[in-house]
Amino acid sequence: MKTNWRHNLHLYISIPVVTTAAFVYGFQPDFLFEMSNQTTDESNIYKAIMGLYLCFATFWFIGLKQTSYWKAATISNMLFMLGLGLGRLISFVTDGMPSVVLLLGTVGELTLAIYAYSQLKKPTDLLLVKNQINVSSVFSKKVKLFC
Repeated sequence: MKTNWRHNLHLYISIPVVTTAAFVYGFQPDFLFEMSNQTTDESNIYKAIMGLYLCFATFWFIGLKQTSYWKAATISNMLFMLGLGLGRLISFVTDGMPSVVLLLGTVGELTLAIYAYSQLKKPTDLLLVKNQINVSSVFSKKVKLFC
């Protein structure tokens, strides 16, 4: 069953962004950021982050394809983005201001968290709500024909 694309916008944006970030963290952490990968332990940590990001992106994709998982995918997306955004805000206070890329990322993460929350407050199946209205109007027309 299809729903309005705006209802899933947070997932459509998050999946490619988080997947890309996963591969950057896992294989080229110094590509966009001032990060070093000097020890096997550091490589291991970056690969674990990559795996975590890829699993979340996969779950969000499942939430897009199977409506029974949409709410759980949206909640996990909201918490994932909120956790990243709030963690970065704490870092701004304790560590100072990061690069422009991370500043923009923080704005994006918090925006996606708020957007996901707003989608949770709407009916989860917008198409079903519209179909119920259409079915009831069709039903009333058929009843009038029989009366």
